[in-house]
Amino acid sequence: MKIYSTLLMALLVLCSVTLTAKERQFYQIKIYHLKTKEQEALVDNYLEKAFLPALHQAGIKQAGVFKPVTPDTADLRIYVLIPFQSLEQFVNLDKTLASNKAFSANGKDYTDAAWNNIPYTRIESILLQAFPGMPVLEAPSLTAPKQERVYELRSYESPSEKYHINKVKMFNTGDEIGIFRNLHFNAVFYATVISGSRMPNLMYMTTFNNKEDRDAHWKAFSADPKWKALSAMEEYSHNVSKSDILFLRPTDYSDL
Repeated sequence: MKIYSTLLMALLVLCSVTLTAKERQFYQIKIYHLKTKEQEALVDNYLEKAFLPALHQAGIKQAGVFKPVTPDTADLRIYVLIPFQSLEQFVNLDKTLASNKAFSANGKDYTDAAWNNIPYTRIESILLQAFPGMPVLEAPSLTAPKQERVYELRSYESPSEKYHINKVKMFNTGDEIGIFRNLHFNAVFYATVISGSRMPNLMYMTTFNNKEDRDAHWKAFSADPKWKALSAMEEYSHNVSKSDILFLRPTDYSDL
């Protein structure tokens, strides 16, 4: 009877976790690594004319495509952010695309590229799940033209899984997300990395009209009394071991 009760409790907990997970989106960040401008043009054309329209037809209405504000000429990159309602939708995406005749026709130059004339060097993929404090992706409310905007993608690695959970708690229970929201950081997402080359890790994206707007927002954040109080709390100390900041700009055809 005790074993049965234990199994039943475990099943109830699992069901609870599953239901909670269904309310939070999953995100994939695909990073195309490219060597030439010709590859960049080919991938741009594929994403604009074939991939994004196929996503829209599959029910994914808003996907982002970004490039570094300062490109690395030795490693040109295109970042694609795709939101999913479930892991099943993520797993079945290739099958969904393959059944789309318009996608096959419009993406032919990319999908049928010869082995010795490939459109990229490699593709990197990061899979994330949204934080409870912001369970779905939000399009930013900005007024500047896309070519002037600055999207800031941050990555916070933690020294251990326990410290990572603590940092995630700081965003949600500690309401670091609320501080960003009150200061109008126009966040697109906050999420835990569940599969990637850097773990344990969380990532989030905030957006600004331009570099000056970005700097002013972070100055206000540093001076914010709520942030000062939260960052001074002993329970949240030492929960970030490495942070990376990447400044991106949306392409003209990006949904975000």
